[in-house]
Amino acid sequence: MLIHTVKAGDTIESIALSHNVPPYVIINLNSPPTRDLVPGQTLVIRRPSQVYTVKEGDSVASIARMQGEDINQLLRNNPQVLGRDIYAGETMVLHYDDESERGRELIVNGYAYPYTDRRLIEKALPYLTMLTIFTYGFSPEGDLIAPADEELIALASSYGVKPVMLLSTLTADGSFSNELAHTLLNSPQLQDILIEKIIVNMYNKGYYGLDIDFEYVPQGDKEAYADFVERLTKRLNSEGFLTLIALAPKTSSAQSGLLYEAHDYYAMGRAANLALIMTYEWGYTYGPPMAVAPINKVEDVVKYAVTQIQPQKLLMGIPLYGYDWTLPYQKGTMARSISPQQAIEIAAANGAVIEYDEAAQTPYFRYDNDGHEVWFEDARSIYAKLMLLDEYNLAGIGYWNLSRDFPQNWALLNALFGIRRI
Repeated sequence: MLIHTVKAGDTIESIALSHNVPPYVIINLNSPPTRDLVPGQTLVIRRPSQVYTVKEGDSVASIARMQGEDINQLLRNNPQVLGRDIYAGETMVLHYDDESERGRELIVNGYAYPYTDRRLIEKALPYLTMLTIFTYGFSPEGDLIAPADEELIALASSYGVKPVMLLSTLTADGSFSNELAHTLLNSPQLQDILIEKIIVNMYNKGYYGLDIDFEYVPQGDKEAYADFVERLTKRLNSEGFLTLIALAPKTSSAQSGLLYEAHDYYAMGRAANLALIMTYEWGYTYGPPMAVAPINKVEDVVKYAVTQIQPQKLLMGIPLYGYDWTLPYQKGTMARSISPQQAIEIAAANGAVIEYDEAAQTPYFRYDNDGHEVWFEDARSIYAKLMLLDEYNLAGIGYWNLSRDFPQNWALLNALFGIRRI
């Protein structure tokens, strides 16, 4: 596997010729959003070692059985067929010549809303261990407030992916409620009611685990929050369920701020089965233009996390999106959230050249006479993040979230790591 950075004048055909691979392989792995490549754009390059020509009456399942291949691995090797029927004469890749270099199996979690485009979820499912559905809420009386999750649970299960229920303090207005968190965390009776309802719901709907995501919890409730997660984990584990705790991106135990203070890495790491560190949103909707997940910031969080939590419990967050800011930046103005595919389309439509920030290891560009600045993810930035997994021996990754299209990410993940099934 290699990553090709497009130069002026490059075409799919010229790049394919220079790397001795068929053009269709580059197209299938990367799904370039425009035929005209953008200088600075990246492409994942892999060379097939064994292919199969589809015959009349074949299906992906029948080919997998005939070739003795795992169906999800066959889908990962041929992302172009996800969500559609295959046709006679089509070429499918059974193996790539770099598969012996593939690393260990990771736990891969992906987050989705009930309204996320099903086509995007289906594109991601072969690469996932778990699909976490965002989000269940709860009332001050301990009643669950359920999303429309049945369809996603069934879809995940059809790919052998474990569905995970997510519990948060998010309210109908889209904000995290300090008051609701405080009420629950300081009432053992309310916790008992809620925990039992969670267990009944998980049994009834076929959930595998529970993700707990309480954000902006008051510092005074730090110990109560850890105690609740420990209590919840013991009860759920006794029923055969797993727990996952979502943690703000801290770099020290003394880090101040409402987002961080009640997230005790050491206590939460002991309390839950897995922990996701939310290593993204340095560049955010209302902030100034910068990388969403700059590698130096991400690594600072990982370095701290492994001193507090067993690395084998840790999932590192990875964003599947970027932002388009209007310049000059004014505090309070809102950047537009975009996919990496949309970023390439914008650059192509405006004749922009994509630059690469070495410190952040993230691509960016300006367009419209420098009236806009875009930061997004590409194969290079994802590769840099994935390399941290082995460096710090982390259990895996969590993608936020599946509502943005990013084919290169999945191609890169498939080339570098296996996907753990549980």
